[in-house]
Amino acid sequence: MSRLDVHLEAALDRITRAGQRRSLRASALLPGGRIERAGRTLVDFSSNDYLGLARHPLLAERAAEWTQAHGAGSGASRLVTGTSEAHLQVEAKIAAFKHCEAALLFASGWQANAAVIPALLAAMPGAAVFTDRLIHASMHAGLAIAGTRQHRFAHNDLDHLETLLASKGTDAPARLILTESVFSMDGDRVDMARLVAIAQRHDATLFVDEAHATGVLGPQGRGLSALVPGQVDVIMGTFSKALGGFGAYIAGSRTLIDYLLNAASGFVFTTAPPPAVLGAIDAALDLVPGMDAQRSHLTVLGERLRAGLAARNLDHGASSTQIVPAIIGAEDAAMALSARLEEAGFLVSAIRPPTVPPGTSRLRIALRAGHSLNDVDALLAAIEAQQ
Repeated sequence: MSRLDVHLEAALDRITRAGQRRSLRASALLPGGRIERAGRTLVDFSSNDYLGLARHPLLAERAAEWTQAHGAGSGASRLVTGTSEAHLQVEAKIAAFKHCEAALLFASGWQANAAVIPALLAAMPGAAVFTDRLIHASMHAGLAIAGTRQHRFAHNDLDHLETLLASKGTDAPARLILTESVFSMDGDRVDMARLVAIAQRHDATLFVDEAHATGVLGPQGRGLSALVPGQVDVIMGTFSKALGGFGAYIAGSRTLIDYLLNAASGFVFTTAPPPAVLGAIDAALDLVPGMDAQRSHLTVLGERLRAGLAARNLDHGASSTQIVPAIIGAEDAAMALSARLEEAGFLVSAIRPPTVPPGTSRLRIALRAGHSLNDVDALLAAIEAQQ
């Protein structure tokens, strides 16, 4: 036993007593919105593989082809010898997909947010920062690294944002707004057109996390930023959710990308993504624009699920996307319901503090294009039976 373990065990005991201890469980995604866990096939309402691309043969084939052609690894960070023609090709394809001048690959969405935000603030000394109260933890991490105070506005309350900009930001040399286009725990979306208008009115830089919108929402799945082309200064998105692979991107102006590849430490000091990851991204970008049928199906599934929850007096918040919470309240009640649903054949993750605010523990129901209306109806019946 390490002398550190006594301290870690005490910390784990505190986590356990708070009902917040987590553990790893092996799972395997299957087609048709299913997952295998502990030898059982369950209907999967927990994964972020919204379009079912994680098991799509084209992604697997291209990942294998690019590995055969280019090897298993990239060999170095991007600024040393890690940049290949494949990296540049994929980044150009991302920029075209997002209708931006340029794009830059990152290892993950967490890394992108945590590295890019402090880099931006280093170029904007004295900037006033305005954040939606429910932004992702990776954004908070980036602000902590920067040592920057944030002015938080009530969740999705753009009136409050505008009040803060008028009262807190007028004397600052620059202003930065951080938000998500689709919020990962609530499944609601920002009013992108109004947000852009507010940013422009207050001469503020706008950074939007599109992790849960990329592939699913906006024209051809290009995200909600595509509804206001050229009006969002910094766009972050991931390939690990609807696009079925791994990694993340930042898209924006050529100047933005040139600056970040010099100043974002998480990019500068990280080994470049390997060929297999690039191949899967490349294939997903070929497929996603043509998946309107799958996106329409997700919309129908979401409407059916929200109506069913409401009929059972379960609060689904302001969800309008493929992410639908069933807000239970107490942590132990949400965990117990999740466990009973798993016994009944449905994998539905319980989300509790600190991921969500105290008193709002919930089932986070993630819809996948492989689900059927019968799957949704069966889940609703199981929730009703297990409440």
